[in-house]
Amino acid sequence: MIVGYARVSTQDQNSDFQVDALEKAGCEQIFQEKFTGKLKERPELSLCLRTLRKGDSLVVWKLDRLARSLKDLVEIVQDLHGREIGFKSLTESIDTTSSGGRLVFHIFGALAEFEHDLIRERTKAGLDAARARGRKGGRRPVMSVSDVKKAAAMLSDPAMTKAEVAEHFKVSRTTLNTSLKREGYTI
Repeated sequence: MIVGYARVSTQDQNSDFQVDALEKAGCEQIFQEKFTGKLKERPELSLCLRTLRKGDSLVVWKLDRLARSLKDLVEIVQDLHGREIGFKSLTESIDTTSSGGRLVFHIFGALAEFEHDLIRERTKAGLDAARARGRKGGRRPVMSVSDVKKAAAMLSDPAMTKAEVAEHFKVSRTTLNTSLKREGYTI
């Protein structure tokens, strides 16, 4: 069976031209959706993908109608390939049921992996440069050094409990303990 998927991003847009193209391509069933591509959960796409069986083909008008990113597209098409389901994009003339189409798609996959590696390398380089300038990543401590000193002084009074001190500083006991430990107090 040839199954089509059409998506527009907003309620104002109309998917009629996509549906017409999919019908012309021989789609027997067409799933339509009005959802932004940025959202991972798209109910009609999920239903469409569950409907497909071995030997079927999924057809879209354009690649960006199916996936949020190149990585997402590669994952979807690899899943289809693993289930022995073909994939066609009308606008880009990609057809994974042919050897040439699979080659083009593998090139896309390699580019997606390359892009992912570049992002990871740039992120690591940025973090290394920040550390070299003395900056540390992560969240700032909830309790300042001054607050921790005051908490330690309060805890030196045997009548004060950690729960009372934590409540005074509006933090949890775990945060209080972590802050005391960070500043070298063993109370």
